Formats: sequence, structure tokens, C-alpha cells
Amino acid sequence: MALGILVAALFAAKVRRRMKLILGSSSPRRQMLLEQLGIAFTIDAPMVDETPLADEEPQDYVLRLAEEKANEVLARNPDVVVLSADTIVVHGGKLLGKPGSKAEGLAMLRTLSNSTHDVVSGVAVAGIRAERFVVSSRVRFRELSEAEIAWYWETGEPADKAGSYGLQGIGSAFVASIEGSYSNVIGLPLVETVAALRKSGVECLGVSGR
Repeated sequence: MALGILVAALFAAKVRRRMKLILGSSSPRRQMLLEQLGIAFTIDAPMVDETPLADEEPQDYVLRLAEEKANEVLARNPDVVVLSADTIVVHGGKLLGKPGSKAEGLAMLRTLSNSTHDVVSGVAVAGIRAERFVVSSRVRFRELSEAEIAWYWETGEPADKAGSYGLQGIGSAFVASIEGSYSNVIGLPLVETVAALRKSGVECLGVSGR
């Protein structure tokens, strides 16, 4: 009985102390979102195969990648908390990742023009405890002209972004409406992420995790 109480007390003390956070992602958007909240973290970018499995549903795909990334980073960095995520654009059941070429990027923007798509993020927290969840947002694009699409591509902003656009930048001028999490469309749903990090003892918004 006494041993059980001691173990519980040690576990509680470990949770209460401020845990070191590693962001398992090279995404500058996710870095920006965490920095805006004043969350302290370091970066260790994972290297995983992002090829979708046969008949894999979008939510299953992003959640699998997020977990694989988090676990890979955790294996190199024990006794920390690792946050990883993966975000995709889904239009008409088709996954739209980062464009591999100019032609692909322009085609994606034409597809999204004057239509609605989903932005789906899988998030995984690994370390003292495991947390995993999926968040989806609906985004409506206004109609884009060919001149706008061509000009936007030349700015360089679409080249490294899922769906070939960035909500936090010039791409916001194309978005007529959003249903759901705004930060999710950028790459990290903050409401759910903050809650998950606090459960692992990471200080967020000036409040220590429990």
C-alpha cells in the first residue's frame, strides 16, 4: 500500500514539473503558431514515408503519420514531450498534398476555385502520456481567375503547402468562409493542442500542465 502511494506521488510530481517540449515537425507554420502562444520548444524534424496506404481514409492517414513522426522523435529524445502533426486538403474525396510541380500547383488552385474543401489535421503527443486526435475544418474558396492563379504561384507561397495555398498569407484573399478551427487550416488546431500538451505537463499560455 505504502509503495503504491509513493509511486503515485512520484508520478504526480513528474507530471507537475514543467516538461520539455519538442516539435516533431519542420513546418514554419506550426512553429509560428506555438511561438505566438509563448510555448517553449525545440525542433527535431522526423523523416517518415508519407505515402498513403491503399484505400486509407484521410483521417486515418493524417493520424498515422502524426503518430509515426512523434514516435520517431521520441525514440531519439527520451523523457520529453513530443508534438507532431500532419495536415492535408481533401477535395471531392481526393487528397491534395504539397504540389510537386508548377503544373500540379496550378491544377490544385483551379480545383479549389469556387468550391468547398476540407482541411484535416492529425495531431499526436507522445512522452509521459499519449494523446491523439483529428480535427477537420471546411473552407470555401471564391472563384479565382487564371491571372490570379498564375500570379499567386509566382509569389512562391503555394509551393510547400498542402492544397497549394496558405491561409496565413496571400491565400487568405481567396477564402470566402471557414467552418471550424482557423488555426487548423494553417496547420495546427490550437484549442485541442493546448489541452493535450497541458495533460503532459507542458506549460501553455502561462499555465502549467497538470
